[in-house]
Amino acid sequence: MFELKDIVKDIGSRVKELRELSDISLENAANQLDIDKEEYLKYEVGKKDIPVSVLYEISQILKVDMGLLVSGEETRMNVFNITRAEKGVPIEKREGYECESLADRFVNKKLETMTVKVEPIDEKPPMNYHSGQEFNHVLDGSLMLYIHNREIILNKGDSIFFDSNYGHAMKALNGKPAKFLAVIVQ
Repeated sequence: MFELKDIVKDIGSRVKELRELSDISLENAANQLDIDKEEYLKYEVGKKDIPVSVLYEISQILKVDMGLLVSGEETRMNVFNITRAEKGVPIEKREGYECESLADRFVNKKLETMTVKVEPIDEKPPMNYHSGQEFNHVLDGSLMLYIHNREIILNKGDSIFFDSNYGHAMKALNGKPAKFLAVIVQ
């Protein structure tokens, strides 16, 4: 079984290879993502986890399915893609978040689906920004959603649909992890 640090390095290596094959410079990629060139380089060499929102943006820049970046395999399912319980491909782990891709091998997806486990923390988590729209449905626990200068509490069974161009972040409440389904539409 791969350790998470191996997965992070593998994803970064695939991003670098596909960027180079696409004749996109490191500077150009960092500029399109609106991040520092040194930070972007840390993603490609596997020294820093690529947040799912950034990975999604990279897939759009490289014009590839995010599943290729995550799994290293061409997406090939065009009728359906089954992901068994707890068998999704890990796509990010940073402090407080664990993400699992739910359809990494489906061809020409119009959206990205994943489960996200959020840990309780004391401080406000860093904000995420990415183009498109996002739908979140809480599967377990309670969480605080920070978006557009608002703090919204969501409990098990609650859902929210929002413009993901606005900064957003989540943290679990009540000292317990929370889990939600996230659907990102470009």
